[in-house]
Amino acid sequence: MSGPRSYEEAYAAARGDPQAFWADAAREITWSKPWNRVLDDGNAPFYRWFEGAELNTCYNAVDRHVESGRGDAVALIYDSPVTDAVTRYTFAELRAHVAQLAGALASLGVERGDTVVIYMPMVPQAVFAMLACARLGAIHSVVFGGFAANELAARIDDCRPKVVLSASCGIEPARIVEYKPLLDKALALAAHAPDRCVILQRPERAAALNAPRDLDWLECVARAAQQPCTPVAATDPLYVLYTSGTTGRPKGVVRDNGGHAVALLWSMRNIYGVQPGEKFWAASDIGWVVGHSYIVYGPLLNGNTTVLYEGKPVGTPDAGAFWRVVEDHKVNVLFTAPTALRAIKREDPHAARIVHHDLRSLRTLFLAGERTDPVSLRWARDNLGVPVVDHWWQTETGWAITASCRGLAKRPIRDGSAGQPVPGFDVRVLDIDGREVPADTAGALAVKLPLPPGTFSGLWNAAQHCRAAYYDPYPGYYLTADAGYRDADGYVFVMARTDDVINVAGHRLSTGAMEEVLAAHPDVAECAVCGMHDDLKGEVPIGFLVLNAGCERAQDEIAAEAIGAIRDRIGPVAAFKTALVVKRLPKTRSGKVLRGVMRRIANAEPWTMPATIDDPAILQEIEAALKKSGPR
Repeated sequence: MSGPRSYEEAYAAARGDPQAFWADAAREITWSKPWNRVLDDGNAPFYRWFEGAELNTCYNAVDRHVESGRGDAVALIYDSPVTDAVTRYTFAELRAHVAQLAGALASLGVERGDTVVIYMPMVPQAVFAMLACARLGAIHSVVFGGFAANELAARIDDCRPKVVLSASCGIEPARIVEYKPLLDKALALAAHAPDRCVILQRPERAAALNAPRDLDWLECVARAAQQPCTPVAATDPLYVLYTSGTTGRPKGVVRDNGGHAVALLWSMRNIYGVQPGEKFWAASDIGWVVGHSYIVYGPLLNGNTTVLYEGKPVGTPDAGAFWRVVEDHKVNVLFTAPTALRAIKREDPHAARIVHHDLRSLRTLFLAGERTDPVSLRWARDNLGVPVVDHWWQTETGWAITASCRGLAKRPIRDGSAGQPVPGFDVRVLDIDGREVPADTAGALAVKLPLPPGTFSGLWNAAQHCRAAYYDPYPGYYLTADAGYRDADGYVFVMARTDDVINVAGHRLSTGAMEEVLAAHPDVAECAVCGMHDDLKGEVPIGFLVLNAGCERAQDEIAAEAIGAIRDRIGPVAAFKTALVVKRLPKTRSGKVLRGVMRRIANAEPWTMPATIDDPAILQEIEAALKKSGPR
C-alpha cells in the first residue's frame, strides 16, 4: 500500500488532509463505481464516507482473492475442541459455500436492504451466513448464540428480519445449549414474525422444526443456485450490531459497507502488521464487534487465513488451549481480551503450559475489550517473548482508536497505556465544560469529528438517541464515555468508564488506577473496584479479589495486604478499607466485568440479572460476600 510509512507521517497526513489520506487507502478496495465525494459532511455529525461509490463487501473479502489466483489459499480454519473437529476452507471453497447460501436466502425472498438475524454458535456456517448477506446486499444482525429469549426478541422487533438463521444447539465444555427452544420463545415474545427460520441441525443435538416456518439448513442450501454479488452503495448498511445501552432498548450500531472495508483493510496492514497469506486469530465471538471486524471481515479483506475457534481459553481442555491453537495453525498474530489472558494466568500463573508449545510463528499479541492491567500484560510479554499491545476501541468505532501500530515504524510500547491515537482518530481529553486539559490530567476521552471511515454511521432507527448520547454532550466531538488521560508524549491511558470514576470526599478517583494496584499483588489473578455509598465521604471504593489457582494463603491476610497497597500507592485519600475475596467476577459473555451491577449490589440498590451475564450464580455469590462483610 502506498502512503506514509512512519506513525508520525501517517498521523499527520490523516489529520492534515483526511480525504486524501483515505482516498489513497481506498485504492486497495475493488469498487464497481467510484465515489463522488470522499467525505460527505452535509448532515454533520452524521458524516458519510465515499458518497456515490458502489462495491460489494463479500466480493472484496472472498471473490477477488479467487480471481487473483489465490483460490487454493486457506481462508478459514475452524478449530473446535468441544467437538474435536478441525476443518479448513480455501478461498474457492469459501466462495462456493457463501454463494450457495446466498442463493438459498434469495430463494426465500431476501433482497438488497432486507435484514437477516443470525443466531448461531461459532461454526463455519455462521461466517458463511454473514458473508452471504453481504453478497446479497442484505443487512445482517448477529445475536450472540445462546442469548436470552427476551433479549433476542427485542432485537428481532427492532430490526424486523425477513429471515432468521440459527442452529439447533451450541456446545459448551460441560453442556449443550439448545438454541431452538430459545428462538421459539423469542419469536413467541416478539411482535415481528420473520418469514422463515433456517436451522442448522448439529449432530450433537437435533431440534424439532415447526413447518412451514422452519426449514432445514442443509436441505434449503442443497436445492439453491449460487448467487452472484450485488453491488451496493458505499453508504448502505452492512450490518446492525446491538450493544447494551442505558435504557431498556438495545442500541443497534450501524456499519456501512465502503468505509468499513477501507478502514479494516488499512488496519490489518498498519495496526496489526499482517500481510496477505499470513495467519490471524481473533479469539473472540462473531456475536461481538471483534468477531465482525477481525474474525470475519478484516482478515478476509486482507487475504489472510483467519481462525474460527469454538472453545474457551481454559477448560477446553486446560490453560494451554490458546497456545495449542497457535502452534497447530502457525498463527502469526493473536488478538484476545484481557479477561481471557487473566483466566489463563490464573490457572497457570507460572506459565508452565506455554513451554510445552512451539510458538515461534507468533510475533504479536493484541489485547482489547477492557483495560489491560500492566501485571497481566507483563506476564504475557515475559512468558511469550513477543510484544503485547494493548489497544482501545469500541463497538461504535469498529476498529482501534488507539494502538501501537505494528505495521508502521514502531513506537515503544508503554505499560499501562493503550497506545497513541491511530491515524484518523483525533483524541482529546476534556473537562466537564468541554475544555482540553493539560497532559497527565484525567478527563473525558473524546474524538474530534469527523470520525474516520469504518466507524458507525448511527444507531438503527434512533438518530435522536444517537445524537443525544454521543454528540450533544461535547459539540464537535464523539463522546467515548471512557475516562483517562494523555501523557506528554501523546500516549493515551484509559482508566475507567466515566461512570467508574468515583468521588471520595470531593476527590475524583479512578477505579482503574486502584485495580492496577490490586492486580500487582502476586496472589491476585483478577480484581474489580467499584464505588459504594458512604454518608460521610459520599463514596468509598470496595475491591473484589479473585486469587490465583492453588493459592493457599489466608484470605484475610491477602485482603489486608491489598488494602495496604492502595494506601501506599494511591494514598489515604482513597479511603480504601474493604477488599473481599470472591471465587469469580461477574462478566458478560464478551468478558467485560459487570461493575455497574456490582456497584448496585454493594449499595443495596435494586438490580436485575443482566441478559449478557455468563454465569448468573456469580452475582448471588457477590451479594452473599457483601452481606457477610457487614453493613453497607
